[in-house]
Amino acid sequence: MMVNNRHAASREIPELPFAAPAGTPTGAEVMSLADLRSRVSQPDLARPRRPGFHQLLTLASGELRQTVDFTGYTLRPGSWLWVRPGRVQQWGDLTNAEGTLILFQQDMLDAATATAARVDDPYVPVVNTPVADEARALDLAADHLRHESQALGHLPLEVHMAALRHLLAVLVLRLAHLTVPAGSPAPEPDETYLRFRDVVEQHFTRTRRVEDYARMLGYSARTLARATLNSVGLSAKEFVDRRVVLEAKRLLAHSDQTAAQISDQLGFANPSQFNKYFLHRVGRSPIDFRDEVRGRRAPHEPTGGQNG
Repeated sequence: MMVNNRHAASREIPELPFAAPAGTPTGAEVMSLADLRSRVSQPDLARPRRPGFHQLLTLASGELRQTVDFTGYTLRPGSWLWVRPGRVQQWGDLTNAEGTLILFQQDMLDAATATAARVDDPYVPVVNTPVADEARALDLAADHLRHESQALGHLPLEVHMAALRHLLAVLVLRLAHLTVPAGSPAPEPDETYLRFRDVVEQHFTRTRRVEDYARMLGYSARTLARATLNSVGLSAKEFVDRRVVLEAKRLLAHSDQTAAQISDQLGFANPSQFNKYFLHRVGRSPIDFRDEVRGRRAPHEPTGGQNG
């Protein structure tokens, strides 16, 4: 299973490696939330962790609060949560929720499937609610995967693992290519936006100015603003700022670097500028945020990103 409580003396949010149950092949596991409750205490689940594997979660009944990369999501029956490796995750109260949890390492997928399913895309939604036909197809795919995962020994091991890989591929490909609620295929992102997104990912620690990105790409700032607004509903500046803030939160949570060191790493002129920037966008200082996320102070209720 996924739990390995290696706290040691580090004050960082711990990495959580994949660990298959004894006597089973590594790579993937399917369990119910009842199984999870029997294996892991609620206080352990509520601690912030950084899983080193993918998690797919869907509910059959009840409601569950999850926090992923410092944003709160409300999961209800019919919706699917996909937590990719390296993101900070905290589980809410599992008492009244029932459902299915699928854990897998990325090397369970072949390269073509991983590419088609956009498993490395940091901007894909964390929660999706499929329309009726797709919901039934996903449930069927999950049922087939669950059945095969519990059928160890019924087939030669290499055949069993091949079946798991294929069934998992069906599930993730369907999840990655859902239609929008109106029933039409989700539109492909604008090419200008995709180029902007990629260059922001490369250079957000060097500049927060939309004009700089426009110059790198050979567009006007207005063109970037229009493409970003049409694709993700944000201004280009807000898009850049959100990426910088997320990285700041991750560094504050994961590392023991000082705020001054993080300020320098993110390209701020001085720690005072970083402090004002973070305070304006997050509502608390970097140090207050670090204390909060590490449990030294009562946390604020996460905001935004609610689905379902």
